[in-house]
Amino acid sequence: MAKISKSQLEKLQKKYKADSAIGKLFGITRQAVHQLRVKYGIKPVLNKNTDRDSDIVKQYARGTSGTALAKRYKLSVSQTYRIINENKPKVQKKVVKKSVKKTRKK
Repeated sequence: MAKISKSQLEKLQKKYKADSAIGKLFGITRQAVHQLRVKYGIKPVLNKNTDRDSDIVKQYARGTSGTALAKRYKLSVSQTYRIINENKPKVQKKVVKKSVKKTRKK
């Protein structure tokens, strides 16, 4: 594993945000960078892909297929659909009331 100090990893994370980008810089995998973050107790950068995710949802709503979006953003198809399902607007379902028949006692 690469020799990256905690302070160095924190600085790199502020600059590059993604573990994969830091990994490319040092020639290691994104998983190795993730393991270092866990080892040092550094939390991941939240909302690093919010723009990308919102673009994916908008394009999917316009009719672009999930596989085409996966290729465009270099993601797996399952990851693309997970992003779509987690970020699509919530639609409230209509509640249908069931009528209850009353029986007469004889």
